[in-house]
Amino acid sequence: MYKIVAVDLDGTMLNKYGIVTEETKQTIKQTIEKGTDVIIASGRPIDSIKTIAKEIGSNNYFIAGNGSLIYDIKNDKIIYEKFLSKQKILEIAKICEENSISYNIYTEDTIIAKQLKYNVLYYYKENLKKEEKNKTSITLVENIIDYIKNSENNKYLKITICDETKSIFNSVIRKLKTVSDIDILDVSHMSRKVIKQGTEDINIEYFYTEISLSDVDKWTAIEYLINQLNIKKEEVVAIRR
Repeated sequence: MYKIVAVDLDGTMLNKYGIVTEETKQTIKQTIEKGTDVIIASGRPIDSIKTIAKEIGSNNYFIAGNGSLIYDIKNDKIIYEKFLSKQKILEIAKICEENSISYNIYTEDTIIAKQLKYNVLYYYKENLKKEEKNKTSITLVENIIDYIKNSENNKYLKITICDETKSIFNSVIRKLKTVSDIDILDVSHMSRKVIKQGTEDINIEYFYTEISLSDVDKWTAIEYLINQLNIKKEEVVAIRR
């Protein structure tokens, strides 16, 4: 029997509307009752995952920022962290600004963005269905670089970059590959999100990637956690679509 099942959120646990269905909740409940710990492993920030973890009855740990941190739910604290520095964030942001491409910065607590567009628009629409305490925090600013420079925060989970035009997107990715000590997520496909608008489904499509510190990924975080818990790799399964 597996001791841990690690599950991604978007496109896996969540349906196309960003919701955990009752059928999925029941499956998770049965899994937990059998003694297997269900752990969320997502690119989202802490508060966004906390809400869903509570909803599905996952009470021990979750992984945020695509492996940038592990959160101990019971003790309400971070037990593992690998963040991008402010200096690295500014270096990446400068390239994005020079090439007029949309980008957002994820901290432990919020998503920093210029406008409600692409993945941030999806989170905003998702928030409309949630109570205030359960919403994903979005911080809209006029100038991201100035905001980061003036912030006391020096811990950043990741940057997401989005554009509808493949040639522009690929050009920026090539430039970002010259930046040292970062990992760029595979960019071979478009991201598709469905937003419910009244009775209609609104599809949004865009090219998308995520940038994190080198050697940061969900599996590395899972390996750290299972080592701490004395669990073997063979006793862990990761589910992602």
